Amino acid sequence: MKTLIGGAIGAVLGIIGLAIWFKPFLQLLAGVIPSMLLLGGCLALYLGFDELKDTWKNEGSDDVSGPGVDG
Repeated sequence: MKTLIGGAIGAVLGIIGLAIWFKPFLQLLAGVIPSMLLLGGCLALYLGFDELKDTWKNEGSDDVSGPGVDG
């Protein structure tokens, strides 16, 4: 119950603050969105490259049979 009341108070204060400081909020948002897009793009590139390396590693080991491998 305390969490619900605290969340409601926080939401009301957030709406009031957003109404009072709307222009600075938009300026902050204008600076944050390109940064988040850049970081998200870098993360996607890293994860895609990592997945590609795993694919290359698994393609090279398809023909190998060793202990514990039926074949």
